[in-house]
Amino acid sequence: MPCPGYQKKRAASHPLSRRTVLKSLLGVGLGLRFAGAAVGAAEEAKRARPQVGDFLVFSRGERQGQLITSQDLPLAGPPVIAYPLDPGTQTVRDGSRLNAVLLVRFAQEELSEPTRAVAAEGVVGYSAVCTHTGCEVSGWKAETKHFVCPCHASTFDPKDRAHIIGGPAPRPLAALPLQMVDGKVTVAGFFSGRVGATQQ
Repeated sequence: MPCPGYQKKRAASHPLSRRTVLKSLLGVGLGLRFAGAAVGAAEEAKRARPQVGDFLVFSRGERQGQLITSQDLPLAGPPVIAYPLDPGTQTVRDGSRLNAVLLVRFAQEELSEPTRAVAAEGVVGYSAVCTHTGCEVSGWKAETKHFVCPCHASTFDPKDRAHIIGGPAPRPLAALPLQMVDGKVTVAGFFSGRVGATQQ
């Protein structure tokens, strides 16, 4: 049978031990909550639409994530698919396919007046998501310099605000206003209209 002194000592240490455990659990819980909030904020930043001042970077290939300059874009195509990059946080906004941007460069005189208003040194940017059913507009007709959606052959003219040349697309691709900052292709405004298909 244990002595009375031992029982008192054990009883006195028990609440302290329980309190310590509860504090530890509370600390872990708060830490996980803050970590979860940080992850949520990072994901939200990746899904956010292109913002004024964002740079544009290659979306795939050997140069994925690298900044795009006008020299990286061959004159008269083919186009490059890019994602916006927040220059402050270095977050690539690739958390939504609706942020994909088609970039192509033309001689200034080839562009219509409304297109020149959103271009930067002949570089134009458009949503890469077709307005018909939301496929990626990945086709290119070199002879006519037109974007083509591979799903249902909707065809758009990038020299004239992505005007519809043919196919079932109900509206042009949304234009993304651009500017050049130290030679880098940079976002100058928000998409000119709703991005993607009606049902998206």
